[in-house]
Amino acid sequence: MPIASINPATGETMKTFESLREQQLEQKLQRAAETFWNYRRTSFAQRAPLMLSAAEILENEKKDFARLMTSEMGKPIKAAVQEAEKCAWVCRYYAESAQAYLADKVIETNATKSYVRFQPLGPVLAVMPWNFPFWQVFRFAAPALMAGNVGLLKHASNVPQCALAIEDIFVRAGFPDGAFQTLLIGADAVERVLEDPRVAAATLTGSEPAGRSVAGIAGKQVKKTVLELGGSDPFIVMPSADLEVAITTAVKARTINNGQSCIAAKRFIVHAQIYDEFEKRFVEAMQELRVGDPLDESSDVGPLATEQILKDLEEQVQVTVAAGAKILTGGKRFKADGDLARGNFYEPTVLADIAKDSPAYRDEIFGPVASLFRVDNINEALELANATTFGLGAAAWTNDVPQRDRFIDELDAGCVFINGMVASDPRLPFGGVKHSGYGRELGEFGIREFVNIKTIWIK
Repeated sequence: MPIASINPATGETMKTFESLREQQLEQKLQRAAETFWNYRRTSFAQRAPLMLSAAEILENEKKDFARLMTSEMGKPIKAAVQEAEKCAWVCRYYAESAQAYLADKVIETNATKSYVRFQPLGPVLAVMPWNFPFWQVFRFAAPALMAGNVGLLKHASNVPQCALAIEDIFVRAGFPDGAFQTLLIGADAVERVLEDPRVAAATLTGSEPAGRSVAGIAGKQVKKTVLELGGSDPFIVMPSADLEVAITTAVKARTINNGQSCIAAKRFIVHAQIYDEFEKRFVEAMQELRVGDPLDESSDVGPLATEQILKDLEEQVQVTVAAGAKILTGGKRFKADGDLARGNFYEPTVLADIAKDSPAYRDEIFGPVASLFRVDNINEALELANATTFGLGAAAWTNDVPQRDRFIDELDAGCVFINGMVASDPRLPFGGVKHSGYGRELGEFGIREFVNIKTIWIK
């Protein structure tokens, strides 16, 4: 894929970029290695003001950054502003908490003194996706830099301007030259970077095939990786739930970021006692969503990020319907007018009567398409919720305490939200199980992923 900014709402190519030549890439890798050996010696007290400065830049210029995100990948402008604000939050969070999370931990043994010290590993390669082009990067970069590592960003090829803007934020915040660098390279160059001995570890957020590839390369080099991959998150609604709140949240949970989120609810599993009412009101709410220009604050759903994503979504729906599923609303491209006629728009869609061997049952659907399922009891709900190779997030709606406890214990997911929408939070660890990846970002556990947990024993 060429490195280019193509507005998904209009099809306009806004800007193109050349990939780094080998000599340029070598210079950046060497700069990262040299910067690390000095930066690792800085104190938390020295790093924190720099991270706080990055937060201030994000807050002060959030509207500009939001417009850039929306223009490159199509998210609604209101959501883009919120994304910039969330990035500022994670910067502030780690500026204030990193020292406590990485403080020496004394452990009593037969030594005169024994303790654990957390030390940075070195340059960390981040292979990041386009769907949250700022947030995905900052939730890696804030803890990694506060821990004393340096960052190398290989961003998605359709958001190069976001990638360069993020590097510029860290430069303007006062971080040393080389502490955070964007690498404008294609996917075919990732192996060369990861095999370089100066690169200590890697983190990837993206598809399962991409995760397998990066993990395989890193494994051969015996390098640490963190993977956050796909999800087919269940959204379970039981009879004791507040149905009105559950339905309102369900619509948001399926269409957030135009339906392009790993933790977006995708499979709606509803108890038979309330299924008919849920289906009726959920379909009506999906039909009321306004599809249109993502720069227009009145738009609820914008375009899919690329034409290929749109084609893939169309095929998944068509195959699911051919296998026997019923379209309750939507099910086709949204025909826009004027400048938006060439945009990658798809109607908010609801499917029911979904066959087990169809894409909407087994795969991740990346777009505003919801799958409805009827179950008779909690056992069926849990069985269906776990009938996927993914295990990122799960939401369950119930006010029955024994049911709640079963969902907490028995849902195969990295995070379980009860009576709420799955979301990432700087204070809480984030990640998945099964084919959704391994390792954790955010919270206390996230900052410890890319450190040497060193045992010290003194007699």
